[in-house]
Amino acid sequence: MYPQYHNYDKEPEIKVLSYDNDAYAGYESIVCRLEKEIARFKKCTVVMEIYPGVNENEIISALSPLFDICISAEECCMVSREVYARRIAADLSDDRVFGKMSRALLEDFYPLESRQALAERLNKSDKSRILLYGTGATLVTNGDILIYCDIARWEIQNRFKAGMSNFHTDNSSAPFLSKFKQGYFIEWRMADRRKAALFDLIDFVIDTNRPNDPAMITGDAFRAALSAAACRPFRLVPYFDPGVWGGQWMKEVCGLPKEAKNYAWSFDGVPEENSLYFRFGKVRVELPALDLVLYRPITLLGKRVYERFGAEFPIRFDFLDTIEGQNLSLQVHPTTKYIQNTFGMAYTQDESYYILDCQEGASVYLGIKTGANPNEMIEELKSAQKGGKAFDAEKYVNRFEAKKHDHFLIPAGTIHCSGSNAMVLEISATPYIFTFKLWDWGRLGLDGLPRPIHIEHGEKVIQWERDTKWVKENLINRTEILHEGEYKVERTGLHPLEFIETRRHIFSSAVIHHTEGSVHMLNLVEGQEAEVYSPDGKFEPFTVHYAETFIIPASIEEYGIRPTNLSNGQTLMTIRASVRG
Repeated sequence: MYPQYHNYDKEPEIKVLSYDNDAYAGYESIVCRLEKEIARFKKCTVVMEIYPGVNENEIISALSPLFDICISAEECCMVSREVYARRIAADLSDDRVFGKMSRALLEDFYPLESRQALAERLNKSDKSRILLYGTGATLVTNGDILIYCDIARWEIQNRFKAGMSNFHTDNSSAPFLSKFKQGYFIEWRMADRRKAALFDLIDFVIDTNRPNDPAMITGDAFRAALSAAACRPFRLVPYFDPGVWGGQWMKEVCGLPKEAKNYAWSFDGVPEENSLYFRFGKVRVELPALDLVLYRPITLLGKRVYERFGAEFPIRFDFLDTIEGQNLSLQVHPTTKYIQNTFGMAYTQDESYYILDCQEGASVYLGIKTGANPNEMIEELKSAQKGGKAFDAEKYVNRFEAKKHDHFLIPAGTIHCSGSNAMVLEISATPYIFTFKLWDWGRLGLDGLPRPIHIEHGEKVIQWERDTKWVKENLINRTEILHEGEYKVERTGLHPLEFIETRRHIFSSAVIHHTEGSVHMLNLVEGQEAEVYSPDGKFEPFTVHYAETFIIPASIEEYGIRPTNLSNGQTLMTIRASVRG
């Protein structure tokens, strides 16, 4: 029923050479190393900048014995929680899911006079060892030693679900969606801007992803690790999440816990969400993948991609598993103009569904049926949402049979969803939360509550002219053969309206690729195993397995992919995404 390779690597690592002695595991080792560093100064101010979501109490409790006094920059300098809440309210909005991308800076909430007063207090203090800590601590001073406490977005979300409040907010009992919205639209934006200004100043980085089990590296090791990753193939650390419509495929193929009811999503190609594992001898350090994007954007993305998108990774791969599951919600993504005007995003969530695997009866809903009445459809959606008759999706929306390796293109504004019994590799632009659900088949979410529906947004962006004929001609298996011989190359999309281009390579011997100024994201969609190599030896050979997503930085320029001995004469297949020139 399922591919039986069972070699999906859930913990991919990047080995960093020459810095084994710059990594420290556990608080005892960290305290010992910091003690030696602090002892070099007659009077020492240590500044610890903390990413929102880090457990401050745990860190301070462990490190406080090193200091005569510990001072919270947030408590001393930041505006009150009430003032903060009022100032971010407009960007948060009253919607359960969507806000507006904040352009605020942390310093907007740290009055200059308060920062100056605290800096003067530190200078005049008779204490010989001072710790200034918190989100925004470096707005006061960089001190004599600068420590950065980091954490991955996925772990932050898990902590939200477990009851953690947002930064400078008392909302521990708030719904997860409210906390995520404040993180996504407000605090992560401010914290990332602050972090990006500090990369070259950091003396130590502490990985705080595992409660009471930290790891620390020197600033030199941190920068070397990110620089190394920007010049070699790598994988992100995947994570898996259940959902009301989730399936069983990933559980079997990716080796996930059998006792779980289902898995709906896997994010293994979303640098804004995923993390990276770096190996320093016996110490493994987890860092947000976004650190790499922020620190080495041109090396990673390519100059032309950077000039178009800035320090933002524009492509994402993820899995949607409905095998032995249910339909996704019927949905639509905002057009570029709408997402810019309404949410402050520069570009929108164009996407596609690549059918990695499927079972009999799999299908994809895509586009409006020819002759469908828009007003009638919207009224029936609204009526169904209010508890009226269930919405008859197939009266208005095309439903197409889906087969393995089909590719359905979904430019923004096209109504769509995956049906049950499909394993979708979703290839899309990065803005990943802007999904307007129109109909959720009358079901509740895993929390027992109706999932958010956004007909009022959706009706403003549906492209009604994308009817049955248009969809068949433009969005389904638009395959163009580019090369055929010892291997085959096909352009499979995306639609000309979308900035991503995808190419499928079918091969049983080595194939050479050129990045041509753009970062590449790939997945091995057929075959047990392959090896990515450098024809001129610029990086060590890198092994990928079936269904694994991997990234090729633009700086590599040329690389090859070939079968390994384990391939046993199989024909292999990759799908590759890049930014069109």
